[in-house]
Formats: sequence, structure tokens, C-alpha cells
Amino acid sequence: MNKYDILKETFGYTAFRAGQGEVIDAILSGSDVLAVMPTGAGKSLCYQIPALLLPGMTIVISPLISLMKDQVSALQEAGCQAAFLNSSLSSFEYRQTMDAIRDNEIKLLYIAPERLEKLSAFTEQIHIPMVVIDEAHCVSQWGHDFRTSYVYIADFIRGINPKQRPITAAFTATATVKVRSDIETLLALKKPFCITTGFDRPNLYFEVQKPAKKMPALLECLERRKNSSGIIYCATRKAVEEVSALLDNYDFSVTRYHAGLSDYERQTNQDDFLYDRKLIIVATNAFGMGIDKSNVSYVIHYNMPKNIESYYQEAGRSGRDGTPADCILLYNGQDVQINKFLISRTEDALESDPEIVAHNLELLKQMTFYATGNDCLRKRLLMYFGEQAPSYCGHCSTCLTEFAETDVTLEACKIVSCVYRLKERNRSFGKIMIIDILRGSNNEKIRRFELNTLSTWAIMKDTDAHRIRVILDHVIDEGILLLDTGEYPIVTLGNWRPLIRKERTVFMKLPAEQNKPKIEHPEEPVITSAFNEDKPFEVRSVHSMQSIQSVQSTQAARPNEDPVDQVLFDMLKKLRREIAMNEAVPAYIVFSDASLKDMCRKQPTSLDQFSAINGVGQVKLAKYGKAFTELIDDYILG
Repeated sequence: MNKYDILKETFGYTAFRAGQGEVIDAILSGSDVLAVMPTGAGKSLCYQIPALLLPGMTIVISPLISLMKDQVSALQEAGCQAAFLNSSLSSFEYRQTMDAIRDNEIKLLYIAPERLEKLSAFTEQIHIPMVVIDEAHCVSQWGHDFRTSYVYIADFIRGINPKQRPITAAFTATATVKVRSDIETLLALKKPFCITTGFDRPNLYFEVQKPAKKMPALLECLERRKNSSGIIYCATRKAVEEVSALLDNYDFSVTRYHAGLSDYERQTNQDDFLYDRKLIIVATNAFGMGIDKSNVSYVIHYNMPKNIESYYQEAGRSGRDGTPADCILLYNGQDVQINKFLISRTEDALESDPEIVAHNLELLKQMTFYATGNDCLRKRLLMYFGEQAPSYCGHCSTCLTEFAETDVTLEACKIVSCVYRLKERNRSFGKIMIIDILRGSNNEKIRRFELNTLSTWAIMKDTDAHRIRVILDHVIDEGILLLDTGEYPIVTLGNWRPLIRKERTVFMKLPAEQNKPKIEHPEEPVITSAFNEDKPFEVRSVHSMQSIQSVQSTQAARPNEDPVDQVLFDMLKKLRREIAMNEAVPAYIVFSDASLKDMCRKQPTSLDQFSAINGVGQVKLAKYGKAFTELIDDYILG
């Protein structure tokens, strides 16, 4: 068999997605791999297909129990020999799995990094051709989810077979250039094949709302998605409790998840969500890594996360099957205060290191600029990860806002003058520092370099930081200033003289003022107060009532998708749910929503036709083909 045979016969697909074929070929040629691929891009197939082709057992190091269970269940459904080792197994189940490993009955073994030491004693008895590290960004302390246990993975790999080191393949969905460098170094990858397939996920719609009150804004969002599955992220346990209680009071199908609950309740609530017994889960960021639930159609951030990497990974848990999904952030200025508190008051010794605290505060500023800016949200996200993007995506709330052509010549001159005055002192800085100078910040760095003595210090003190940022970006786009990219990008002078000499003007599109409709708000619990002692960053938040028009634009903004017969789709979902209950697996393990929609479009009534459905391999064809084709046939005949 080859990679194409396994792709079709085992997993039910006829073509590889971008990057998958290249990664598989690199692994099969014996090369280490570092692959950065967005959630939903099919990272799992990149190592699962080689694992099925290589002799021996591939080890997959994975951070969470829920991820292992989902991956193993999906592989077993497809007829693959897969297992996991983690604390959820009973003694009997653990011994059974170890016996299967010794008898060479396992092709893919999923294991948590904390349990690698126990496996070390058995590595001499089995052939291990490849070790896969999922969520590889966890190895870097500069990533958004550093885990100490990942630091010891390289030692484990070195100890497997000194004569024939296994192929090492590292995968992650979100990683900056610095984190990617850390992954390569700390996992001791040898001349790896590196690929970044692009961070953009066109099926996701991004929206930032700045409501005066969040609870009614949240209720409006959910009313428009009442029969859909979604995740609501909150910054604190207290917010989780308040939001979940409110939604329960409004008869939404909701559960909750945070570290303050007992292990039993967390597991029960997570299973209720995964098995579609509850449509909504309200959670802190303790929930979600490794959750492979494919039918999540929206993620709402009730509070702004601490950094863009966390936001993009959490938002990316929607639309995993490629169908349209919404990523909505409800922002107000208190979010910044809460995150400053969480960053500065951590009890973790490593996280409390002054250098790391300063780093995390800078990341928070980047996230704040995303939430408060007026440029394309998709562009802002992609640029953060070092990827070029057009200024207009047509599929985010900013791009769908009505804009007015605005003369920003005077503001552009002030920005350019600041960069020029810095150059006179042989200084150059990045965008954030320039904005701090223009707005009259008096932070430690400003004082240390005596930048508060510049003639341009505080000349834009009454201008919102996000407005300065979007004009600065536009001036760079126009070549008036330049962005010198590197590990620490700095702004330098470009073709600036015509502007200062008043030989050119600068116009750009900025959001037009709109009259917002008055909305009656229910009483909203106040999330208090331990955070009020900390002053926010120098970012002025613009609070406004939520526009009904902006919410409706979410629905209109979806990418073109062939319509499906909703009655048939609901019937197929009901059948899928019954099968899943009988087999005690989540419904999406049987078939994804994308597969059900493909059935609606193609309406197969024979097993041969059913085999052409995306996601139908030979095992699923034999197990489920008859039931689904009979249902479709009965529906067509009426």
C-alpha cells in the first residue's frame, strides 16, 4: 500500500490538503519534521499515514487525556491498531495495553509526556520508527502554553535506540518564529523538513464587539445560534460561574468547565459537551487543548485572552471540519486589567520571572491592539505570525463595517516626526514604543532613554492608541515609513520627505460614525474587583451598544457553501447520534458534519455511491453504509 491507498481506504479522502503530502513524503524518506499547520488543516493524517506504513509502533506524545481518547477512538473506528497510556486506564486496561505493545499489535501509541519514563524500560523490546510530538509549542517557555514535561522529550528519544534514532516529527498549530526556533533546538531535531502551510482559515469569520454590557450582547449572539454547538471562554472561574448560571436561567443547553471543579464534574461536563448532551460549554482556558470536536460552529470569548496565540488556538476550535464557523470577541477595557492581574500575580515560579512577565505584558498589548484596532482582523492575526495578508478579507467584522475616506495627513506627519526625532538620537524602536511616545507614556523604558524629552513626546496624547496604530500601519504600507523585520522589528524612515514638505496628503478608510439602535439590557452581574487596583494599559476603549446590523452581518458574511437539505441533514444527525450512543463514542467520531453535508449533496443510495462520501473509508463503509443509504433512499422515495 502507499499513502494514497491509505488516505482513501482507511480515512475516506481522495486528495491531500495543502502540505500533507509533502510532510508524509519527508517522514517516509527518514527526515525529521517541524510542521506548523492551522487547526483543521489535517495535521493528524501527516503522521498517522506514515505510522501505518512504517514497520513497528509509532509513539505520539500528546498533552491531554481527552485528545488521546478522541484520536484513538477515531483511529479504531477507521480500523487502525491504536491505543493510549494515561491515568484514565484501570490496572487491568493498562496491562492489556502493555501486552498488546509487546505482541506488536499496536501501530500508534498515544502517551502523555509525564508517562514517558515508565515506557522507557520497554523501548528495547519494540521497534519504534517514529516519535511524534503534538502541540510542540509546549516545549518553549516563550510559547503560550509552556509545559515543563516537554523539556525531557529529547532525552527520551535519545534513549530509545542509540544505534538507530527514530524519526522525530513535531506538530503545532500556532508558533511564532522564536517558538519555532525553540522547538527545533529543544527537541534536538536533525536538519528537519520545515513547513508552515499558512495560518489562514478561510471558513472562520472573525468579529470584535465592544458592547456597553456583555451579558445582553452574549445573549443576542446565542439566540442566533440556538441549535448549534459552541464554546464560551471566560478569563476567571467567577466569570464562568456567572455566565453559565445566566445561560442556564435562559434555558440554554449549557455546562461549565474550570479548574475549581472536581475531577469527576469536569470529566462529566466535558463528556456532556463532547457527546452533544449539552450544546454549549462555558470554560476557562483550562478547557480545550486537544479537543477534536468537529461540529463546534462558534467560539465566543467573553473576555479577551492574554495573547494572540491563545486567542487563535482557542478560536480555532470552531469549524474543525471545514464548515463555516464564527469567532467572536466581546471586549471592554476591564479585560486588560484582568489579564494584567493574571500575568503579574502568577504563583508559578517560572512565569513570575521579571523578563517573562515583561514579555507576556508585551503580548497582551498586541492582543489589545487586535481587539481595539480598525484594520482587518484576519490581517492582524496573520501578520502576528509573520504571514503577509491583504488589507481586506471581506470576512471579518472590520471589513464589513462601513468606512469613510479620511484625511490623516496631520496625524501621519506627527508619527513620521517621532521616528525622525528618534533617528536624530541614533535610536529606533518598534510600533508599540512609538505609540507610547506619541501618547505621552511615562513608563520605565521611556524614562530610561529620556524619550519624554523628545519634542514629539505626548503630541498625540488625546488620540486613541488603536487609531495611531492603524495610521502607522497605513503609513508603512504607503512606504513613507519602513518596517525593518527581524527578531525585534523596528520602524525606520522611508519616502518621508514629500509628506513633511507638504507635497503629498495621506487619506485612508476609517470606520464611519453610525447611530446604534437602543437595546434594552437585562441586569448584568459585575465581575469585581480585585483587579480594579491595577491601572489598565494606556488604551482608551470605545464602548458602544451592540449593533443588530453587525450581528446580522455575521450570517451574511459566510463563505459560499452549497446549501443542503436541512430536513435530510437533521435525519442523518439523528441516525448518527443513535449509532454513537450505541457505540459509546461522540457523534463526530462516527461522521463529521462535513461528511453528513456531503451525503445531503450527493444523496448516495448504494454502497458504491456511499464510498465516494468524504470521510468514508472501507471500515466505515462496511459498518455504516447500509444504515445511511437506506435512510437516504427512504427519504428520496418519500
